[in-house]
Amino acid sequence: MITPLDIENKRFSKKKLNGYDPEEVDDFLDELTKDYSTIYKKVNESDKELEELKLKVEHYTQIESTLQNTLLMAQSAADEVKNAAQKQADQIIRDAESKASQCTENLDIQISEKKKELDDISKQFDVYKAKMESLLISQLELLKEVNKNE
Repeated sequence: MITPLDIENKRFSKKKLNGYDPEEVDDFLDELTKDYSTIYKKVNESDKELEELKLKVEHYTQIESTLQNTLLMAQSAADEVKNAAQKQADQIIRDAESKASQCTENLDIQISEKKKELDDISKQFDVYKAKMESLLISQLELLKEVNKNE
């Protein structure tokens, strides 16, 4: 690429007949050098800015990648916590059902024992009632005999 300095230092050979007017050529070259310098500076600035923007894009791309990885890890951790909580809940339910079943069995046994005790007490009461009835009958017989003898 031709630099502004190359344009400024460019010299044309001068012809005596039908040649270019050296002053006019020099003026044109000065104007061209000025415009070209401005454009050259802008291009250099644009190149620098483009490099900075590329670095920023690369930086933000890395940040995006890191955020995506972080999000994936967070989702994975959330899934693991959810699965662990579900397993723990299932275990708690199984334990509760087992305990409830055991309590039910114990209560059934206690009910059976209490029914047996009630039956035993009921039989004892019947025996006691029969004995009392027998005693009362014998006492009544005894009183009748005493009344007869008197």
